Amino acid sequence: MGIEIEDKFDVPVDYRLPDLTGLRGSTGVVGPKTHRLVALYFDTPDLRLAARGITLRRRRGGTDPGWHLKLPKAKGVRQEITHPLTRSAKIVPVELADLVLAYTRGAPLAPIAELDTRRSVTTLVNGAGVGLVEIADDQVKGTVFGEEPHVERWREVEAELLQGEERLLRKVGKRLGKAGAVPAGSASKLARLLGGAGAVSERPRAETAPGSAGEVVLEYLTSQVGALLAQDPRVRKAEEEAVHQMRVAARRLRSVLKSFKTVVEGTDDLRKELKWLGTVLGEARDLEVIRERFARRLDSLDDALIEGPVRARLSSDLLDDEHEALDRIRDIMSGERYFALLDALDDLTGTPVLTKAAKKPADTLRAVAAKSWRRVTRIYDTAQAVEDESEREIAMHEVRKAAKRARYTAEVIGMMKLAKRAEAVQEVLGSHMDGVVAQERLAAEAGNARLAGEDTFTYGVLTGVERVAAARAWEEFPRIWEKTRVAVAKIL
Repeated sequence: MGIEIEDKFDVPVDYRLPDLTGLRGSTGVVGPKTHRLVALYFDTPDLRLAARGITLRRRRGGTDPGWHLKLPKAKGVRQEITHPLTRSAKIVPVELADLVLAYTRGAPLAPIAELDTRRSVTTLVNGAGVGLVEIADDQVKGTVFGEEPHVERWREVEAELLQGEERLLRKVGKRLGKAGAVPAGSASKLARLLGGAGAVSERPRAETAPGSAGEVVLEYLTSQVGALLAQDPRVRKAEEEAVHQMRVAARRLRSVLKSFKTVVEGTDDLRKELKWLGTVLGEARDLEVIRERFARRLDSLDDALIEGPVRARLSSDLLDDEHEALDRIRDIMSGERYFALLDALDDLTGTPVLTKAAKKPADTLRAVAAKSWRRVTRIYDTAQAVEDESEREIAMHEVRKAAKRARYTAEVIGMMKLAKRAEAVQEVLGSHMDGVVAQERLAAEAGNARLAGEDTFTYGVLTGVERVAAARAWEEFPRIWEKTRVAVAKIL
């Protein structure tokens, strides 16, 4: 997977590319070199990819022929996934088709348009001849397929960062602008072509009053739905932290829907499905966390304390289990239940059921944050009243979950001081729980090692380390709680 950092410009047909020599950060200009690129674009019959700003194409010609999948920009960069050319020009490789399942949801992919581009490439280089910024001057002929094909011609310029610094890219953009280029009105050539053909329908958007409670809540929900979808292809590729980020997005959505059910109603079933998704993701995430935790613990031990094949059992064996869990996740994420959940999330952001409270000023949401924190203190008081210590520890787990919900609730309305205080409670209780869970896993792995005739000494050492870590967090909690209680009283 690559990251594209580029700027696109619309230019008139008689545009003259300016002199690009003398820009600080580069020492020379190579080109122009001319290529012909023919790209065949794929989508569902109702253009689900185009509606999300995603392009999937098979391109011949130029320096990078092959299949290209471009995902929407995030924070100014655009992810591109490539695949070598295949024999079939009309069947999308399974590897790429799987990565857009969150958008196609099982609908077939077929050619929907073609772009025939005459490209003139100029490259800014450094003293060693290494390309820094590539400027592509494109003359384009686009065709949208159909009973009555739509044909359009235009010219545009793209400046893409190769190995230079972003400030050099900005300087190139300024010089292009002085010559008459303006920022592109479309995110991609395909978007421009389909827009001109009137082929893409706008996705539904809820109408909310500026500064209203409904606007604030829906903006947050929309951002989290986007975050969840963005992680889908990364989870399928088993990229680092992807399962965690997707699980966090699902948890945030579920928590916020529950906290703000007075603003957005009718989400009970959706919350249940988000909980299901979190559970599906949980197994692989928990294995990832515990594997990385044990690796750090082992690295911190003196070599003399490590006996037997403990690293293999706590690393490669756990990794095998993690891969199996990821395979199960991929299977579930290719099924109808998951697709139905994504449809429900589309309905949530596009056609939500808003209450009268949604029309009230956003400031009225502070009462929801206050109520969410009172819930934390109520659960805490209940837990502290439990006499049995082991049962009290279990009850404190509910305090951690309540603090997490209070944190997410505060984040929605920008009460970041409250969110940070709630996070502090969540983190210290989470550290205690992590230590307890680690001890339980070590006991199980030690049992397996014993059955295999392996030395279990190191498992005992690690158990002692985890017991100390859990106890330290437990002892630290009263101080954190008191500090948080005083601070929150001032905030609310």
